Amino acid sequence: MKAIVFDNSGTLIERYRVMKDIQTGAMCDNISSLDLVDNGSERALVVLQTDPSKCIINANPDQTIFEFINRNKIDISISYSTKEIQKEEIIDAIKNDKSQVKDIQDTIKAIIDKKYNVQICSGSGIIVNLNKQKIEFTISSGGKVFPEVPYVARELENRGIDLFIASGDRKGTLQKLAEFIGIPNENVFDTADAWKKMEIIKGLKRNYKVMMVGNSVNDIYALKEADVGVLTEQQKENNPQKLYDTADVIIKNIKEVLDIDF
Repeated sequence: MKAIVFDNSGTLIERYRVMKDIQTGAMCDNISSLDLVDNGSERALVVLQTDPSKCIINANPDQTIFEFINRNKIDISISYSTKEIQKEEIIDAIKNDKSQVKDIQDTIKAIIDKKYNVQICSGSGIIVNLNKQKIEFTISSGGKVFPEVPYVARELENRGIDLFIASGDRKGTLQKLAEFIGIPNENVFDTADAWKKMEIIKGLKRNYKVMMVGNSVNDIYALKEADVGVLTEQQKENNPQKLYDTADVIIKNIKEVLDIDF
């Protein structure tokens, strides 16, 4: 039996992302959030498990992000970090931080203002510096499914290959994506950081020969663990050499997965 595990952002969807630097107020849409985490000291990319287009955008803008999370019992997930970090450490790090909900709303509005073709609203989050005990960046992202993806999914399923998604994105986003391209909800693993993706691959290898398809550094462990690790460059981002060194196969377009024999 064979299985293919796909990352989401940058792999199945063309991602649009806007970040706000809390210290300077600068807005940026051309910097990788994962690079920011890698280049910092004790940073973590944290996803808020709520729909930004329905919940966050309508929240009181003047409350702190900690107050918003605490009062509304918003679950958080650590999407990427350079070491394993617990949720409790994040909450403790931001409890005295003065960053406000409007700092997240600014990133959502920036995506709207730029008129990106957003088909899937991935979510919003924060980049936390645990050493400094503060939020350094807010972030929102969305995107549209790469046009080849539905066909690729159907063709792979016709070949008897089971399809899975493992991503750091929130559950609601991935459920919508899975429904759109025809992947069963039970085959979707949400808010999976680099270590969880690796464990997912390990588990699947008990019953399958597994291919992992990803596009960024948070896929490295999963690419190494898979029987075949595929790096896709369709998002057109600058990735470190260590990511290229990890991959068994490098592709330019997701449809090239159909040509890989494994």
